[in-house]
Amino acid sequence: MASGDDVFVPATRQCPCVQPVVAAGGRYNFDMDQVLTFPGTARPSRADSARSRIAVWLLVCCALVFIMVVVGGVTRLTRSGLSIVEWQPIAGTLPPLTTEAWEAAFAKYRETPEYLKVNHGMTLDEFKGIFWWEYIHRLLGRTIGLVFLLPLLWFAIRRQIGRSLLPRLVGIFCLGGIQGAIGWWMVKSGLVDTPRVSHVRLAVHLGTAFLIFSAMFWTALDLLAPDRPSRRSPQRSALARWALVLCAWILVMVLSGALVAGTRAGYAYNTFPLMDGHWVPPGLAGLSPWWDNLFHNLTTVQFNHRMIAWSLFFLVPLFWWRSRRIELPEAARRPINLLLGMLAVQITLGISTLLLHVPIALGAAHQGGALVLLALALWSAHALRRA
Repeated sequence: MASGDDVFVPATRQCPCVQPVVAAGGRYNFDMDQVLTFPGTARPSRADSARSRIAVWLLVCCALVFIMVVVGGVTRLTRSGLSIVEWQPIAGTLPPLTTEAWEAAFAKYRETPEYLKVNHGMTLDEFKGIFWWEYIHRLLGRTIGLVFLLPLLWFAIRRQIGRSLLPRLVGIFCLGGIQGAIGWWMVKSGLVDTPRVSHVRLAVHLGTAFLIFSAMFWTALDLLAPDRPSRRSPQRSALARWALVLCAWILVMVLSGALVAGTRAGYAYNTFPLMDGHWVPPGLAGLSPWWDNLFHNLTTVQFNHRMIAWSLFFLVPLFWWRSRRIELPEAARRPINLLLGMLAVQITLGISTLLLHVPIALGAAHQGGALVLLALALWSAHALRRA
């Protein structure tokens, strides 16, 4: 079989198509290696099969990243992120297993600014409660690394990854390794003087997670729908570009949300739609130089996040309305409809989180919802490029 752009499969003899056996109830039974064929259709190639397996593997990795993003939100909201004061990628795989090991880990935590200034007097049992969230978060990171690396090696050894795809997959794996270092870089900022991590480093950490997810998800979509139309209408091309702009703007919203989370600006104004009675609250430019307000002024940080959310509130329905005015296949229309619905869910989660003073469950759901929203925007953009 000839190799494609994305998947290489050595030449092999084609097997004859098989006829299905009609079982009781009118259902078809056939072997997993056989394919039901109809007149005028051909059996899918081994290259198509390999492409599908790689795509499924990447989607599994995407699901794990989603879980890690949600667990990361819980870790932050329970203030558990500073409970493990060392970065040991290999030795830290196992948690404390004895009373002495727990006491040693707790003794190290008692030297941190968070214990001295926030949790002074915490018991060992209370420490275990925050330790486990951070441990699970780190364990998920290690798990994702293995789930990505081992199949990557297997596919590469079997020569099922094409020359154009392999560098992209290796790049994603390297970015995952960098993400682990960024995570420790973030945690380390909260172990020095201030008992909280740098909100800028938190934004970098969360943004990198979203980039890794986007790269894997887009690559999976490429493998599942490899064929591009030879010619696309100007209306569809314009709509596809609009979808990519929405993807970028959603990512900006995620970064602004990370700043809200890191500065705890979500607690500053717990009213909606006004901010303590103002559409434009006073004090937006209270710091000097002016750009400090974008990162350190709680009023400005929350106001910016609201404004980006408001812009998406108008842009996504307008994007959906424009898609209804042109002819599109169902494969392209489906993710656009889901994007509109998910926007309503995400806005509801955001408002509820704000009004209820950031409960843990809603805050984590809001963080995970942002990733789902981005995934649907990516799917919409990809489907439009293939329409």
